[in-house]
Amino acid sequence: MKKNPVEAILGFFVLIFAGLFLFFASSRVDVQKIAGYPVFVSFQKVGGLEMGADVRINGIKVGSVTKIELNPDTFMALVEMNIKEDIKLPVDTTAVVADAGLMGDKYIRLEPGKKSEKITRNGYIQKTKDYKSLEESVSEFIFLSTKDDKVDE
Repeated sequence: MKKNPVEAILGFFVLIFAGLFLFFASSRVDVQKIAGYPVFVSFQKVGGLEMGADVRINGIKVGSVTKIELNPDTFMALVEMNIKEDIKLPVDTTAVVADAGLMGDKYIRLEPGKKSEKITRNGYIQKTKDYKSLEESVSEFIFLSTKDDKVDE
């Protein structure tokens, strides 16, 4: 079988570009583990939230989701988050499962409260807002807009 040197050179360049692509992608992806303290929160619905998802305050990543499990007593989703050590959350912080865009990933948005008392290591966030899917939001909007259309007789 005769080898074509053009094919060998082309294959060599493909391998180089694939290696450069992997290097570039790995340098841009933020996959390192957040060193911090664990905090827990319970939700009725998490809407596709996954382990490793971001925890953000005002769009800035301050932690990540480390575990999601079903509480067998309450049947609520128990979410464990790891929060950066230098971020001290007030006890009246609110946690919300949010979308990173129309088709984006889910993340936990934290809305810090005003109290001076802070959540400790292995503490719980008590205030939550459950995830609302796009379908639920649209149906709620339609229901509210058609509710006033009824004519009283």
